[in-house]
Amino acid sequence: MSLIEDLNWRHAVKAYDPSKKVSEEDLHTILEAARLAPTSSGLQPFKVIIVENQGLKEKMVEGALNPEVMRDSSHVLVFAAWDSYSNEKIDKVYDHHTDVRELPRGRFGSYTDKIKEIYNAQTPEEHFAHTARQTYIALGFALAQAAELKIDSTPAEGFSNAVVDEILGLNELGLKSVSLLYLGYRDEEKDWLSTMKKVRVPMEEFIIKK
Repeated sequence: MSLIEDLNWRHAVKAYDPSKKVSEEDLHTILEAARLAPTSSGLQPFKVIIVENQGLKEKMVEGALNPEVMRDSSHVLVFAAWDSYSNEKIDKVYDHHTDVRELPRGRFGSYTDKIKEIYNAQTPEEHFAHTARQTYIALGFALAQAAELKIDSTPAEGFSNAVVDEILGLNELGLKSVSLLYLGYRDEEKDWLSTMKKVRVPMEEFIIKK
């Protein structure tokens, strides 16, 4: 199927079958799509935390708008962004770039000096606003890859960031949760949205030509 067909197939599932689990192979493919997503300056300023443990999911549902969806999904992917930029973080990423490409470290020094100057003039709050936006690109790639594999998904911002951050120990890692992605297989009887037509703004309203 084409990407457009896959995207027409998917919807934000409202009820999952807890007995059906996403395979490790398919999960890896979805995560690889997220890993390959583009990010500003190639910094990849976020991590994806995989939550499969049912006990952790039970704790994370506090404050969630759709607790049963979280509970019954096969996996919860937590997209967590850096809480701030630093010279050390930027150097670590670009040292990796040069090592993989077999280039001398510092090869991109003029560029990294420029972005360090930009970020050093900003607040941690401005940093997180930027790193958080990067996670949504990866979230979109993961959603598309799941659809291609015919794995159901539900992106979510309706949860308690404070609860998730505390349970997963994200603050100690210099991370803050941004969004979740529930993965699994729909419960055909309970997923009321699955029988409804997909609705989006018409193309003629969605596009503005200048």
